[in-house]
Amino acid sequence: MKVKIKSWTMAAYWTWDVKEDDLCGICHNAYDACCPQCSMPGDDCSLVWGQCSHVFHLHCIEQWLASQTNGGTCPMDRKTWSTVSAAT
Repeated sequence: MKVKIKSWTMAAYWTWDVKEDDLCGICHNAYDACCPQCSMPGDDCSLVWGQCSHVFHLHCIEQWLASQTNGGTCPMDRKTWSTVSAAT
């Protein structure tokens, strides 16, 4: 018996290899690693939480907010950015 294929539909998906919660949403580096502006982990690169509960490296969110195109919003949900606290 021979089988003849009349049509074939492919589907694909992708995911990050690590949990999204472990990465900075801007630089995609781990929270315990350094951001692209730092040379060593812990070089005054603390984590910053927003009221929207998203977390970023301090240097990453500073650069993001300094950009003229984003209007001072969170890069993840586009709500107005407001810092809750910073941890070192």
